[in-house]
Amino acid sequence: MSVSLEEYFRTTFEDKLLVKMPEREDDHLTPATRLLEKRREMSEVEQALAAQKEEFQMKMESLQQRREELERKEYQLKESLLKFDKFLKENDSKRSRAVKKAEDEKEHKKTKDKEITRLLEEKGELEQQRNKFMMRLEKRKIFNTFLDRVLESAEEFQESRDVIARFETLVATHKDLMDKASKSQDAVDGHKAELMKFTEEKNNEILSHNNQLAMLQTRLDTAQGDAVKWESVWTHIKNTAAKKTLLLGRIKMATHNLFQLVNRHQKQSGSTDLTEEQLSKIQTFIMDLTQITTEIKRGEAIGTSIGATSS
Repeated sequence: MSVSLEEYFRTTFEDKLLVKMPEREDDHLTPATRLLEKRREMSEVEQALAAQKEEFQMKMESLQQRREELERKEYQLKESLLKFDKFLKENDSKRSRAVKKAEDEKEHKKTKDKEITRLLEEKGELEQQRNKFMMRLEKRKIFNTFLDRVLESAEEFQESRDVIARFETLVATHKDLMDKASKSQDAVDGHKAELMKFTEEKNNEILSHNNQLAMLQTRLDTAQGDAVKWESVWTHIKNTAAKKTLLLGRIKMATHNLFQLVNRHQKQSGSTDLTEEQLSKIQTFIMDLTQITTEIKRGEAIGTSIGATSS
């Protein structure tokens, strides 16, 4: 290995060492200066040689490691050949798993590609947003100039943050006032809604009462009409009752007179004020009188019949 190393370096640096030194324009240099220059060049060559040796040594070590690795792999290959039968038996299942793994890898790759595409799109959007923000920042540089002018003109502010703090305070105060105004407006709207609801309810009550009043007025008019009708009926009843009473009085007077006549005819002195008893006695008298008249007529008829027979 050492012979090869020497041969390598000899062939590598032979041309460099035997190269003719170029002619210099400064031939007037002293021998000491030239000697120092030659020593410097020799030092550079020795350094390059040492570096080449180190590089060559590293390559040789790398080759040795690769040789050992190949020997180890050759041994592993022999071991693999001994296990080839078992490998063939497991080949189908491994192949299936490999196919599935390959499909999974494809799906994973598709997912990653989609994610890459999405990230690229997001990157583009973020770059657009960054450009917009940069443009906005460029446009709003005028506010920084404005703050500087405010600081120059206003003595109560010492720094820009004081102006910003005052502005934020005013914005917060304005927001609070707007919130209070909104709440007040909401309360007013609520009260208006309640008032409208109350007014509507009362209007409905008034309408209901008006309807009830109209119904009661209708019932009153109907009742008044019925009252006039029943008053007319009552007047007619009273008039009819008066006539009936007068007729009843006449009937009683006639009945009493007939009763007196019957008493005189029968030469009786009994009297009663009950019209029913008087009528009963009159009826009895009439029935008796009717019976007597009937018998008289029958006797006359018999006599007439006898007289006709005799003649």
